[in-house]
Amino acid sequence: MRDIKCYTHYKFPGRKGKYSQFEWHWWHFDAVDYDEYTQDSNTIYLLEGKVFDDYVALENGNFSYLMGCDCDFQSKEVQDETINWGKWYLDTTGVNGFRLDAIKHISSWFFPIWLSEMERHAGKDLFVVGEYWHNDISTLHWYIDAVQGQMSVFDVPLHYNFHYASKSGQSYDMRRILDNTLMQQRPTHAVTFVENHDSQPLQALEAPVEPWFKPLAYALILLRQEGYPCVFYADYYGAEYEDYGRDGNRYPIYLVSHRWLIDKFLYARQNFAYGYQYNYFDHWDIIGWTRLGNQEHPKAMAVIMSNGAGGSKWMEVGKPNAKFYDLTEHVKETVYTNEWGWAEFRCNGGSVSVWVEE
Repeated sequence: MRDIKCYTHYKFPGRKGKYSQFEWHWWHFDAVDYDEYTQDSNTIYLLEGKVFDDYVALENGNFSYLMGCDCDFQSKEVQDETINWGKWYLDTTGVNGFRLDAIKHISSWFFPIWLSEMERHAGKDLFVVGEYWHNDISTLHWYIDAVQGQMSVFDVPLHYNFHYASKSGQSYDMRRILDNTLMQQRPTHAVTFVENHDSQPLQALEAPVEPWFKPLAYALILLRQEGYPCVFYADYYGAEYEDYGRDGNRYPIYLVSHRWLIDKFLYARQNFAYGYQYNYFDHWDIIGWTRLGNQEHPKAMAVIMSNGAGGSKWMEVGKPNAKFYDLTEHVKETVYTNEWGWAEFRCNGGSVSVWVEE
């Protein structure tokens, strides 16, 4: 045990109590990472009489601490102020849900308490997604159960499948692209994504998906019935930046825009991605699926993709003697179904085609 000098009293004088009368003191935190006496910012100091939060990720033994003054969620005052803040935020913004960051550092038992209060205050169901970054499906199942199914989580294993597939090229078995993912095992709680601000090149959780594979990945999350997809800003608009690599040198990064194709996929999702879904994950480098439509959106769709040389696949769309065209314009020729509603749909190598009923 030792004495340190740290900054843990937050008065917010500029606010003058407008939003909250609450002031944060040292006893509202369990740890800090700075000692003014020594100006040491490389040590984590557990405050006297405190313990790290429980029911957090077990990485590094206990992953309660992240940075700065770490809130003690075992404190009733911290819990109450966080609930009050959430109510103020709902009243101020009128949002219909939340994205919760870095939830692996906060006790899982707190979120059912907080979310129940938020929904009671809002008077409606809220859509909530948490960022629990872990490439292990059993851990994500545990977390969803621990929060009593009250939030979805990002499908991190699916992102890593996309990453590995994009790096492996034709040697990746596309039949396995959804294996051990929430999209496959728990689609009602899966928020699917291709890339994000942490996984892009030179960032904290760097595991980028190569540009050639991103159209295939976006077709998978946008045109299937499982999961709640989200589109990454830089994949839609493109991005340019510089940052430091692990060798200490700066590198320029250019992320290309996939907006033209993503817009095609979004149009297909809005107009054709309905009804029964038939899967054709039966070939190692060519997979596909069909959506048969419903009463409100009766036209059918067939999606086919290849990480190899391309080719074709017979798939059922349930529409006899119907004409289909490739919405992506990768394949120019049209396709006609036979009298039983089947057709031979095709795609180019390393590409995806989205066939929709004319």
